[in-house]
Amino acid sequence: MPKTIQYYFAPQSPWSYLGHQRLLDIAQTTGADVQVMPIDLGQVFPISGGLPLGKRASQRQAYRLVELARFSKALNLPLNLHPQFFPVAGDPAARLIIAVDMHHGKDAALRMTGAVLSGVWHEERDIADASTLAAMLNELQLDAACLALSNTPEVQARYDRYTQSAIDAQVFGAPSYVVDGELFWGQDRLDFVAQKLKA
Repeated sequence: MPKTIQYYFAPQSPWSYLGHQRLLDIAQTTGADVQVMPIDLGQVFPISGGLPLGKRASQRQAYRLVELARFSKALNLPLNLHPQFFPVAGDPAARLIIAVDMHHGKDAALRMTGAVLSGVWHEERDIADASTLAAMLNELQLDAACLALSNTPEVQARYDRYTQSAIDAQVFGAPSYVVDGELFWGQDRLDFVAQKLKA
């Protein structure tokens, strides 16, 4: 029976961007199922001791940029270290990804996730803007009604549930992956995720 990867991420996370396609490749290779679970880091950080980027020590902020540049080069993934629309609220995009999942299914939600992440870190797009999100739906040939669906209480309830699920799983940052109850934090742990799936 295929294993499931609980994929906890934030739509505005550069690390989620750097790991997204590799996660999909691992899932395809291993036959694993990916559960698409965007979360609200604004609720996760206070509980887990994390800080928003702007409140972190200058040394940590500087080293973050060094590491992003390193991984961007190593993975051959274009990444703008100072994107025009960042910091940016991730909630609208997170809810849209959930709406796409509910309306079109997991594969479409993963494609939307990739588009949103690339939108921030490569394409200089504002993922908090409704017209931008509508354009992404159109580009992916997904139902425009997903945007209205994303603003419903049903979608918000699922977003809240995913965030609470992350907290319960001891998630403290994005991306995080859970396989058979075992937590893997960060896109640089994806090799361990692959090993777990193959075990």
